[in-house]
Amino acid sequence: MRCDRIWRNARLATLAPGRPGLGTIDDGLLACRDGLLIYAGPAAEVPASLEALQVEDCEGRWITPGLIDCHTHLVYAGSRANEFEQRLNGVSYEAIARSGGGILATVNATRAASEAQLLAESLPRLDVLLAEGLTTIEVKSGYGLSLEHERRQLRAARALATERSVTVTTTCLSAHATPAAFSGRPDDYIAEVCNVIIPALARDGLIDAVDAFCETIGFTAQQTRRVFEAAKANNLRVKLHAEQISNSGGASLAAEFNALSADHLEYADEEDVRAMAAAGTVAVLLPGAFYFLRETQLPPLDLLRAHQVPMALATDCNPGTSPLTSLLLTMNMAATLFRMTVDECIAGVTRAAARALGMADRVGTLEAGKRCDLAIWNIDRPAELVYRMGSNPLQARIWGGS
Repeated sequence: MRCDRIWRNARLATLAPGRPGLGTIDDGLLACRDGLLIYAGPAAEVPASLEALQVEDCEGRWITPGLIDCHTHLVYAGSRANEFEQRLNGVSYEAIARSGGGILATVNATRAASEAQLLAESLPRLDVLLAEGLTTIEVKSGYGLSLEHERRQLRAARALATERSVTVTTTCLSAHATPAAFSGRPDDYIAEVCNVIIPALARDGLIDAVDAFCETIGFTAQQTRRVFEAAKANNLRVKLHAEQISNSGGASLAAEFNALSADHLEYADEEDVRAMAAAGTVAVLLPGAFYFLRETQLPPLDLLRAHQVPMALATDCNPGTSPLTSLLLTMNMAATLFRMTVDECIAGVTRAAARALGMADRVGTLEAGKRCDLAIWNIDRPAELVYRMGSNPLQARIWGGS
């Protein structure tokens, strides 16, 4: 049996569901053919007939699945450092948003940028993530808030995958805020999102899922339901920004629609968590936003564990509440601020993150049949990926076998 490439003398954190913990294998071997893994397991069990065109000696290094950032707003223009300074001086995020700042400030900057400018501003952010072993990223719209500008933002997001070796999945977040043209008329804007924007972007093939901001400064659960119904009508899966600032009924609504994920969740209660567990909805936790906004309400980790809801982690990379471009630091924040374990953190940026994108059949674990997306690390134990701050021990990033 021939393959393109073998990695031998490696310690594997396979994250395979059939193995306990991180699914570690001390003397492991990976074999790849046509961009897919055809073997991932102990070297002692490799078929004797396996031959490779290229063999890599990993010299005992650790290999994990390529990292996945399952919640980002990576494509945008401008900066909101001025708002950061305001918050340092005691102004709340909600007050800034209600005074015309927040999301709408980035909307103005993003609308003023060309597609080429959006791509040029976004690539450096992506490059930092790639340098830490990222192989798959989700990118949301939501800074256009009109069909023309949402389309431009999503085209720039798709273009990232032509400029870099990375898998990009895109999400329509048009229900992010009410634009100035619809000021005081959020229901009319939601009608525009449902009847015009989502159907057009779906026809264009520019979106893989639909998201919304269900919150006191965003949209109500009733308005979000309309967005989800529009997504369903266009054969799109949903996810939701839920319970970040208050308990607004978003997580339970997301579960009702079998959402891929409910994200943030600081104010989720047991009823929400039970509903998510029953629906198979992943909890995406965003410690960067929690840290940056200096929040004090922790996500309900014990409830999520008790009801066995998968917990993913993501950077939430955005200009206003989480200008973070490091999954390694995200893991450290999750461990330090949320008291997540090493195993939970690493699973959160691999296996659980893949599930949050509906891609668990393709990426997120080291198993035969999955894409050969790997991160090879100069570490002595997996805990180092979570423990260190400002250190990048990546030896190599493999995307689709190369």
